[in-house]
Amino acid sequence: MEVRAISAPLSRTGQGGIMSTPVVLGDPLYTRDSNGRLTSQTLTVFPYFDVIVTYPMPHAFQIEACIEWLNRQRESQGRPALTPEEEQEVREDAVAGVIEHGAIQLRPDPQNMPLAFRADRLLQKLVSKQCIKFLNVLNPLVRDALKRRGECWRMARLPTSRDEMKQRILAAKRGIRGREIYYYNATTGTRWLTCHEFARLAELDETELRRHLEEIREFSRKLNPQRNPEIAFYMADESFSGAAFEPCDFASMSRAELLAVYEGLCSRFRDAVAAEFQDDDLENGEWRHRMFSVLVTENAEVIEEEVLLSLSAEFYMQIQWLPGGRMINGELAFDELFEEDQQDPCAENAREFLYNLVREYEDLDYVNIGKVVNSLSRRSWTRGRREVYLAVMKRRGLPRETVSIIRIQKWGVREHLDEGRFEPDAMSRSDEYTEYVLDRRFACRYLGMNIPKRVTARKICERYFGPWTGPTGYMIWTPYFERLYIPGIASDKMPRQRLCDPEFALKFASLLGQAAAPNLIVGRCDSNHNVLFDDGDEIIVERERRPAEI
Repeated sequence: MEVRAISAPLSRTGQGGIMSTPVVLGDPLYTRDSNGRLTSQTLTVFPYFDVIVTYPMPHAFQIEACIEWLNRQRESQGRPALTPEEEQEVREDAVAGVIEHGAIQLRPDPQNMPLAFRADRLLQKLVSKQCIKFLNVLNPLVRDALKRRGECWRMARLPTSRDEMKQRILAAKRGIRGREIYYYNATTGTRWLTCHEFARLAELDETELRRHLEEIREFSRKLNPQRNPEIAFYMADESFSGAAFEPCDFASMSRAELLAVYEGLCSRFRDAVAAEFQDDDLENGEWRHRMFSVLVTENAEVIEEEVLLSLSAEFYMQIQWLPGGRMINGELAFDELFEEDQQDPCAENAREFLYNLVREYEDLDYVNIGKVVNSLSRRSWTRGRREVYLAVMKRRGLPRETVSIIRIQKWGVREHLDEGRFEPDAMSRSDEYTEYVLDRRFACRYLGMNIPKRVTARKICERYFGPWTGPTGYMIWTPYFERLYIPGIASDKMPRQRLCDPEFALKFASLLGQAAAPNLIVGRCDSNHNVLFDDGDEIIVERERRPAEI
């Protein structure tokens, strides 16, 4: 590929301060071949040198390709080649990334987030900010850096369903020089080889088998730029590792020797792996859960109840983060994404929530808005609106963030317009329903129901599209209710293992009984007269690992 020559000094103190249009070594981002597949899913960004490498090769090789290109540029300028110290500067400047699910996902160094953000800004010269996400988000340093910028939405999103998890695992299949036999962890850069995929190499002809065994031997001994192994062996114990391949000179072996050595390695690999992990089976929950954890975490530990922002486990992997904002010199700075065309309606709502929050709180540092993508209730609703959002705010002087739950009113102006009512009638009925909800809440509190102490009713502007509104729609007021998040777990989500403790179970049952009494008096039920209780609305608050209140 022909690239432009850079005449400015290629060093941290020269080119790096300008942020010019980057040089791309390799195919342009998102280039696809005749089969519609990306020509390269890996890239390395060098923000201080304004270079992006997209050659289809591991990140370590992309770094060396950049160094070679820089030396050719210097030679054309009559300058000496980079010194070892300068080459190390280039390596330290590298920010690895992958292209998955239509997004460029950067792999930041938690100890050097400014470098990652600089790589992000360089990429934004070529693609929309909306297309750039960050990996390694389970690391608190990465997560906190994004939160402080009001950019939780840029965390690479984890699956929210079993089918999504399966698709993510299948999409992680990668090759190096041959077939796609590895499962790639984009956070660490490690390619995981399973016992199942290794056994399937027996289907290859002699030439292909030899080439793949040589590839495994070469890369299982290497570390990538993040000092993680290029290839690792999935769920194998200490008896099997890359050391098993070191004495094997596959290139010089006869066909009979090659097959004999391969069969021996297969046997050793299988013996080193527990039976439940020997076959790649997406329907096997244990295999699927462990493999997904291996692909998204740094240390291959199983994700148990990772709780972002101190939310209960039921929220895990259920939040879609939207653009947020932060305060700069006393003014609200919206995320640049709000300025882009074709905004997601949820993002427009996020901006409206931000306006209301800034008017209410004068001591904000930053705000992140998220939408709960799947209902956490077991009920199946057919009518009305059920959208729930989170507002995560950091206020000056408070040691921890404040989390609020925002619930769109079930029957608002939009819903009444959809029923064919005129706008004045729709607005009146929406306001009446707001008053009804607040009055009902007061009655529940008067009858002794333990409910949140403060709920605020507010409105945002939304664009409504109907059969008579035209292509651009028109603005309507949409009511919502906001309350502080209650740290606890819904009674119907309580793990069964906790109820095996007799003392815990007795207290749990006692609290449920106390909560059931006012529920019966109020007569909570659905349209079919089914009682609504213990299905997601009752929150167990614990103290010292014991139920304290509902």
